[in-house]
Amino acid sequence: MHKKLLFSLFCFLVIPILTNAQSTAFTLSGGSTIGTQRWDNSFDRQPLFQWHATIAAESVNNEDDKASIYAQLGYHVKGSAIRFQFFNSGGTGYFQTVDRFKFNNISLILGAKQKFPLGSGKSKYFYFGGIRGDYTVSTNLGALAERNAGFGNQYAALIYPFPEFVRRVTGGVSAGAGIQLPLSDLIGAELKLSIHPDFTLQYNQPPIPNVIINDPFNPGQTTNISARRIRNVALELSLGFRFLRKVVYEEN
Repeated sequence: MHKKLLFSLFCFLVIPILTNAQSTAFTLSGGSTIGTQRWDNSFDRQPLFQWHATIAAESVNNEDDKASIYAQLGYHVKGSAIRFQFFNSGGTGYFQTVDRFKFNNISLILGAKQKFPLGSGKSKYFYFGGIRGDYTVSTNLGALAERNAGFGNQYAALIYPFPEFVRRVTGGVSAGAGIQLPLSDLIGAELKLSIHPDFTLQYNQPPIPNVIINDPFNPGQTTNISARRIRNVALELSLGFRFLRKVVYEEN
């Protein structure tokens, strides 16, 4: 139901662009995502290297194309990682394991672009910014919990988040810059770098008292888990193709 709502909202935002603009550009793009997270009351987070894919509709002014409004819908894997290094007994080498905390989000952005000429041709560079809403489709937190239970890691609950406290709906802003390169009259390429900080929490867990630790050496031991809050920040590099739907008015 949430997916249908986001798609309906995307169409609601795109239709005014299609009807009011002289022309419209559609962009299909994808690329790499570097996800980071701020975790309260926990140890250091490290970057998560993942991917994203988007589709966008943008207004185009046939006369100068200096500014536009756009709506973008995309799938983004956000989160963070923990990298553990283990040294052998002789100290001559080590191996590394990585725990990846993935939040698979659908993002909807409504924003504006400001464009400037790049060289003497039709290429342009641009800045953009907008407001963003995310819906978390799924996470891998449950799979991590099952794996740790299978390994007998009874202290994992003190460190790792619980799926029950994930907030499905989050919001923030998006901003960045890029270049727009024409390949023909109606097809072009686009390269952009963007940042996507969240203003709302992706995860909000209150303090949990008297948690039982299943330690065979200390039966009946309990502990308290502190409150934990998680907020996303994602950095993305995108490459895409831009398709122009050009509207030409003919005089009778």
